[in-house]
Amino acid sequence: MLRFSVFLFVIFGIHLTTSAQDTAKATTVYDQWTQGITRDPKFFPLAVWLQSPRNAKRYKQAGINLYVGLWNGPTEQQLVDLKRAQMPVVCTQNETGMKSSNADIIVAWMHGDEPDNAQPLKSGGYGPPIDPSVIVKDYQKIRERDSTRPVLLNLGQGVAYDNYIGRGVRRNHPEDYPLYIKGSDIVSFDIYPAVHDKQEVAGKLEFVPRGVDRLRQWSNDEKIVWNCIECSRISNTSVKPTPQQIRSEVWMSLIKGSRGIIYFVHQFEPNFIEASLLDDPELLEAVTRLNRQITELAPVLNSPSLLNVVAIESDLEKPPLDVMCKRYGNSLYVFVANARPEKSVAKLRLLNPSSVSTQAREIENGSEVMIRDSIINLEIAGYGIVSYRIDG
Repeated sequence: MLRFSVFLFVIFGIHLTTSAQDTAKATTVYDQWTQGITRDPKFFPLAVWLQSPRNAKRYKQAGINLYVGLWNGPTEQQLVDLKRAQMPVVCTQNETGMKSSNADIIVAWMHGDEPDNAQPLKSGGYGPPIDPSVIVKDYQKIRERDSTRPVLLNLGQGVAYDNYIGRGVRRNHPEDYPLYIKGSDIVSFDIYPAVHDKQEVAGKLEFVPRGVDRLRQWSNDEKIVWNCIECSRISNTSVKPTPQQIRSEVWMSLIKGSRGIIYFVHQFEPNFIEASLLDDPELLEAVTRLNRQITELAPVLNSPSLLNVVAIESDLEKPPLDVMCKRYGNSLYVFVANARPEKSVAKLRLLNPSSVSTQAREIENGSEVMIRDSIINLEIAGYGIVSYRIDG
């Protein structure tokens, strides 16, 4: 029988999901930009990376509400097509984007992708990554030309994976990242463990929430954190992410404090497909369902996270459970993620039992869960997610 000998208080912002600063600004995170991302609490960024505007309507049907990146753009035609589809976009700042009559569809500017990785040389081979000071200077130039929109910086997998060979001479130098982050308003990163080719990462989904956690720590919670999620086999001809893996990566990210999701849907091997998600009925249905759930919960996710509301009790010295708590209306929402491949058994204790009911409802399937002595018993599969709404 499991002995619950360790009582771990979940202190949001240190071990789990948010800080006091988050609580103060969570609902106004985009308020400082007059032409930036909508401040509507019903909007939660669910984006696709570098996709053709001709597919915007199809992506919209799948619950996508934002484009990030435009190939060799923005061009006037790209902006026209996106505006026609009512699909806002984050793109490079160029002359067309600055002067177009359709520029109101642009909600943020962005740097070039992954400046923290080794950069290709014209003579062949690779040189060092772009120095963080260059990114900061470029950020200042972008803001001098337009301070009404935020600036997005997307970083590579070195955010979560120190030993990533793609960083070249800056491999195993995570101290670079707090400097890169200074050149952004929104900072994102990508790592794709389900299809990764290195054994130390392959299949280890915990690298995704680890990266989110690191960006929040490195930025002292002063930057908005988004992250990328794998939604294709990319270059892995034998494996592609499963619907369950995608769901786990997304929810582990949200519970760690990510404020936006960018789906990477390109396939490069065995043949190139730009919009592979749209050609994959299984993943498309799963991502559409996931997006629908997140959009329905957007007002909850955009509300302040609560401090000292629950505690995890477990016999493990460091339980691998991450928790996020929100209050919306008359309900308490509790989201729990198991960030390891093995099953986790623990107890979730509500720390204010006089104000809660005796039952919770699982958000995913609507089933009722009893609360006995202010405790919900947890048994969560590897990389599993559970979420509860407690009324009253």
